[in-house]
Amino acid sequence: MRATLAVLGLMVVLAACAVEPSPTLTTCPIAAPTADEASAILADADQAVIATNHGEFTLTFASPAAPIATANFVALARCGFYDGITFHRVLEGFVIQAGDPQTRDNHEDFETLGTGGPGYHFAIEIPTADQNYDPYVVAMANNGQPDSNGSQFFICLTDLDSRLPRDYTIFGQITDGTEVVDDIGQVPVNTPDLGVPTDAVIIESITVSSAN
Repeated sequence: MRATLAVLGLMVVLAACAVEPSPTLTTCPIAAPTADEASAILADADQAVIATNHGEFTLTFASPAAPIATANFVALARCGFYDGITFHRVLEGFVIQAGDPQTRDNHEDFETLGTGGPGYHFAIEIPTADQNYDPYVVAMANNGQPDSNGSQFFICLTDLDSRLPRDYTIFGQITDGTEVVDDIGQVPVNTPDLGVPTDAVIIESITVSSAN
């Protein structure tokens, strides 16, 4: 996400209800969902529990505001795309970012860190007028181009509304386990500007469920 945080980064180099989980897909998507596909995917997807080696937290989706990004995240989560991937950028007081599949096998800093994705891109869904980059808001990371959403996402650690352009699709909010997010946001990193954790922060699983 060096390119992403270069766009974001005004100051850095980079860049629950007890219900049954939704069925796991056997293969990952090769393209972002269409509007009709997104509607079907989101019919039983209201939230996701993200389990990490630092604990777990709950992401509640903002589906109506960003149906394609939300459905894409759900589809990737259900097929296990995010399992084993790390939070490869931790910028204290700014964001934590994950979603690069390259980090499943490489937990160090490397030249192409932050450039990996699902093998396709899709259009940015601009935040609605009532959406802001508030603490614990979850948004898609991208390189600033109109069709550059993929699999990477970030979680705001503080109010970033005045610091970020409205080019990052907001698709949810952390509604439980914010202390885990805060803990991840303070792990030791290689350098403050790159923010690669010295001990990997790993996504172990993501369980998507309905709130109904």
